[in-house]
Amino acid sequence: MNKRLASVAAWLKAEKTDAAFITSPDNVFYLSGYRSDPHERLLGICVFQEKEPFLVCPAMEAYDAKKAGWEYDILGVQDTDNPWDLVAEEIRGRIGDVHTLAIEKEHLNVERFEALKERFGGARFTAAEEKLRMMRLIKDEHERKILREAAAFADLAVETGIREIKEGKTELEIVAAIEFAMKEKGISEMSFATTVLSGAKAASPHGVPGLDKIEKGNFVLFDLGVVHQGYCSDITRTVAFGGLNEEQTRIYETVLKAEEAAVAAAKPGVKAKELDLIARRIIEDAGYGEYFTHRLGHGLGISIHEYPSVTHTNELVLEEGMVFTIEPGIYVPGVAGVRIEDDVCITKTGAEVLTKYPKALQYV
Repeated sequence: MNKRLASVAAWLKAEKTDAAFITSPDNVFYLSGYRSDPHERLLGICVFQEKEPFLVCPAMEAYDAKKAGWEYDILGVQDTDNPWDLVAEEIRGRIGDVHTLAIEKEHLNVERFEALKERFGGARFTAAEEKLRMMRLIKDEHERKILREAAAFADLAVETGIREIKEGKTELEIVAAIEFAMKEKGISEMSFATTVLSGAKAASPHGVPGLDKIEKGNFVLFDLGVVHQGYCSDITRTVAFGGLNEEQTRIYETVLKAEEAAVAAAKPGVKAKELDLIARRIIEDAGYGEYFTHRLGHGLGISIHEYPSVTHTNELVLEEGMVFTIEPGIYVPGVAGVRIEDDVCITKTGAEVLTKYPKALQYV
């Protein structure tokens, strides 16, 4: 049994929990090495205190799961099968009656929970999220290597997008050029929908690219990432197309100062909230506090957003191996929107910045 599965088994024993049924694709990948999007079909891993685990997946994916390195039993479910009857049979065949079952309450929908409850009506259901969240919080050296590589692809994607900026070109044309370049490099999936926003749209933190044409005298904001060997990267850069006015320049320099100060403060022993407060105070002191409308950052790994959430209320103490984003922004409607984002990994003495594309204000 691999170390991750063994850790879950030991946790079950310590918590006096009979089994855990893990169903989110990201956690299935973390525990098994098998990455899948099963759509409406059932995907999951059942882990026990002593017995060997089993994987349940669509029957047509069983070969792929074995090829990915899964060494234990696979319950391949046909489209005409009732997967819950088969899962219940497999569990009872290993441990008999189930008294306590750990599930991912954040992931399992009501219909699926009711299917489990119907088959294990006398069981108590507990949450597995916290255990899995803490396991994934510290990245090992292999994970860090992959994340560095994913960040390098993100750097290249931003560079590609900036080269594509031309007056009259649309945001979606630039998105298409970025994603085409990534596919040429072997990247089949972006971490999330690639974002290119220009002008007033850059002042919307979750704006959607469209057929808006790039015009001079505005910012162009890029927010993107790739999935590389199952791990995500996430970078934001904002560049100037043509000249900027005084306030636009001041906004950019304020965000840059806040971002760099938070990165410089990131090291073991510092609380996550301190990073957010450092960046937030700089932005507030410049008069833009009300326009920094989100947390400083989020954990990064298999999921694009994972633990920890870097907010001004999070008391989590940073440790070596944690990977998260630092991404302050100022969004003034009708004036400008600027965000600068890096992926950072906590080291023994500080933070390694994984995303390397330059942050100084760039005019194109």
